[in-house]
Amino acid sequence: MTGTAPLGRRAAVEFVGTGALVAVVVGSGIQATELSPDVGVQLLANSLATVFGLGVLILLLGPVSGAHFNPAVTLAAWWSGRHGDGPGLREVAAYVPAQVGGAIGGAVLADAMFAEPLVAWSTHDRWAPHLWLGEVVATVGLILLIFGLARVGRAHFAPVAVASYIGAAYWFTSSTSFANPAVTIGRAFTDTFAGIAPASVLPFIAAQLVGLVVGIALVVVLFGRPTPAAEDVVVLHGDHHPAAAAR
Repeated sequence: MTGTAPLGRRAAVEFVGTGALVAVVVGSGIQATELSPDVGVQLLANSLATVFGLGVLILLLGPVSGAHFNPAVTLAAWWSGRHGDGPGLREVAAYVPAQVGGAIGGAVLADAMFAEPLVAWSTHDRWAPHLWLGEVVATVGLILLIFGLARVGRAHFAPVAVASYIGAAYWFTSSTSFANPAVTIGRAFTDTFAGIAPASVLPFIAAQLVGLVVGIALVVVLFGRPTPAAEDVVVLHGDHHPAAAAR
């Protein structure tokens, strides 16, 4: 499990990693809309950039902090490892603000790179029960994948598996798979393709937290309870869309 690096360094990695993820999601969304008027092509470009960017970030930064980049993943890691060597409340208190701050910074950075207003509240309303259900499903799948891989000793596949899942979830979920409270907040700061209106943020986060609980329960049902040596897992996301989980 990760944890040998000082907590300050790990929190910095979570800040930078989450910021880079949101910059990829938002920046590729802006670029896509500038290059093509077709929404399907825009989403394809956005999802592909997110898949590649997320995989690289997990591979590079996972050995330092676990590459959570997602408060839902951090909370799930704390809950699953609270009787073993999982992150403690001190780590949660450091990681979550770093992830949120990084997500906001990443959105501002992407806007700056494309000469957009640095902070412009999104006008992209995402307010509908079927979208909330999509976020529940996306988050359940993400948690199940990350912690399921750890339970069967295949956490080393996380960079490819998590990035692939987010890319697929862009397309099979109605919400385009944000699956990440920090990314959701960050995307409210950009009035571009990947944005989400501030009024839509809280319902999305609530749906993600429901997905977190269901995902943890499914991990226990399908893989059993963690051993005392439960691993610190790598992951997102998130992401998604228009996502990242990203979006």
